[in-house]
Amino acid sequence: MRYIDDSVVMKRMTKRITFNKVWKTLFFLATTFALVMLAILLYRIVTQGIDYLNFNFLTNFASRFADKAGIKAALVGSLWLMGVVAPVSIILGVGTAIYLEEYAKKNRLNDFIRMNISNLAGVPSIVFGLLGLTIFVRMMELGKSILAAGFTMSLLILPVIIVAAQEAIRAVPSEQREASYGMGATKWQTILRVVLPAAIPGILTGSILALSRAIGETAPLVVIGIPVILQFLPDNLLSQFTALPMQIYDWAKRPQEAFQYVAAAGILVLMTVLLLMNSIAIFIRNKFQKRY
Repeated sequence: MRYIDDSVVMKRMTKRITFNKVWKTLFFLATTFALVMLAILLYRIVTQGIDYLNFNFLTNFASRFADKAGIKAALVGSLWLMGVVAPVSIILGVGTAIYLEEYAKKNRLNDFIRMNISNLAGVPSIVFGLLGLTIFVRMMELGKSILAAGFTMSLLILPVIIVAAQEAIRAVPSEQREASYGMGATKWQTILRVVLPAAIPGILTGSILALSRAIGETAPLVVIGIPVILQFLPDNLLSQFTALPMQIYDWAKRPQEAFQYVAAAGILVLMTVLLLMNSIAIFIRNKFQKRY
């Protein structure tokens, strides 16, 4: 200890503490800036759209008059769309993650597949729109239907769900698997009764974020040609439909000032739907966290 120079130690410690305070301040300012911008955005949307948000707005179809415009067709269409996207993307995404983590061998081919799935999560949404237009609308001749749009949106969010599910499955301790095998369970029984229940909180977290992205995306719907204004409700998966982002986009680009307020009311409805979806998923996630 006699060879340690206290002055050198204090100098280095002071430098490190100062460096830490600088970065802590920068991170705090970045967080504060993001929260302030979010608060301003929410305040602007609420103050502009709250006067137009009423029962008639929810039950009326779109109109060329701002005071008569409603969001009924877009709201119902978005619910139909999520009814296709949620099961397709979650089943395929979780199934793919289970195969890659539990069954696939560790080799270069599977490593290449995993790497490309991660890369697909960052591909612009308009690329998936072009893919959906080519495969589902034209090749499979599904037209501008709920099914075509649902499959396109499922492809968009599938990489996010796969990566999130892989991380959740990978986080399950290997001791739990070994204990299940020691009790005589098969591999599938272990996955179904041990791995998946423990991984569900992480899987649902990724699914929540992915579905939130899907319900708010506009570019893929524009590319595959989903109409903006409809005066009827879809009655099956092959029916034409419109969605909340499309309707909001149409109102926002109109020159009349009143339609800007109508668009703000539509954004409030979209945010409410997102909050309800997230609340249900968070409830399920917390339920499994307490159990497992």
